[in-house]
Amino acid sequence: MKEVLLCKYGEIVLKGLNRSRFESILAKRLTQKLAACGNFRVERGQSTIFVEPLDKFADIDRAFEEAKKVFGFVSIARACEVQKDMDAICAAAKAYIPPYLAGASTFKADARRSDKRFPLSSPQIAAQVGGSVLEAMPHLKVDLKTPQITVMTEIREHAAYLHASAEKGAGGLPVGSSGRCLLLLSGGIDSPVAGYLCARRGAQIEALHFESIPYTSERAKQKVLTLAKEVSDYAGDFPVHIISLTRIQEQIRRNCNEDYFTLLLRRSMMRLADRLAEQRGCFSLSTGESLGQVASQTMQALAVTDAVPTRPVLRPCICMDKEEIVVLARKIGTFETSILPYEDCCTVFTPRHPKTSPQPEKVLAEERKADLSALEDEAFAGLYTVCTDEIDPI
Repeated sequence: MKEVLLCKYGEIVLKGLNRSRFESILAKRLTQKLAACGNFRVERGQSTIFVEPLDKFADIDRAFEEAKKVFGFVSIARACEVQKDMDAICAAAKAYIPPYLAGASTFKADARRSDKRFPLSSPQIAAQVGGSVLEAMPHLKVDLKTPQITVMTEIREHAAYLHASAEKGAGGLPVGSSGRCLLLLSGGIDSPVAGYLCARRGAQIEALHFESIPYTSERAKQKVLTLAKEVSDYAGDFPVHIISLTRIQEQIRRNCNEDYFTLLLRRSMMRLADRLAEQRGCFSLSTGESLGQVASQTMQALAVTDAVPTRPVLRPCICMDKEEIVVLARKIGTFETSILPYEDCCTVFTPRHPKTSPQPEKVLAEERKADLSALEDEAFAGLYTVCTDEIDPI
């Protein structure tokens, strides 16, 4: 009895003439994720990618978990592949399905017949498979409306497949199908979630982190690199670029009104990010900002920072409240790292009374006092890069 994975597409099926491009990117990404799980064959067909273990060392349990992290699939099922013969299908239902119904009291049998040449209709197939399951597990009851588990039989072109309760996939679009995006990655809760969400919509992300030594520590940087590593579990490996803001921050503190410190710093960060994005071929920037969460995230403050870059700034968390962001951070495994008590550059020299409704002309006047151009050139020249596949998490 051969066990395989059925990884079913989401919105890729709507892509028309571009569909094959999305499918190719998706298959490549899945193959990359499965590389650490052993030797598998990955094949496409009928809005599904089939994953078949090729030897006894292929870890299908791990492959199942990894496939659930690949953006582009709506569901992942462990299935038994059998020949398209009702006797073989019913025998497989008795042998393969019972462990998946352990602990359940109700079930439903369903069927989908993609191969219309098969002599039985979908209801007839479901009835026979359901009867076989009841023979093997007579204590179960059939519930057609609200079953605890649905046993599915799929009659496809080359074989029949039986599975029970496919699990939800990661959804979205395959990473790399929507262009490159530069994520401004801090050590907080929000920006890793923003990176995850951009990758979920097909963006190939790179990250930019700003440090401020000696005001920020090596442990603070390691925290951010760990967050990048955790995001890469979904987004794939990506480079993390690091720029020091120390001299820029000190220049702002010496020359500018304290109330504008954060706004001026963020504008400088945007200039540096935009410059790096141009160099790296990134079509957009991304941040973890949420509307009204802090003083620098009011509409007026965001307008002041958005006036700097020459490309779009994606803010996938913009209309989420903090609890929604926290829930998602917990789901993707970044929350516990995000709350480690290490400072980041945005908490250095925080003004006591930051401007929440800044006037652009006053911001520009303060910015002229600092004359940051040369310092930004110096900071950019000192940029260095670490890739997530080189990172040892905290």
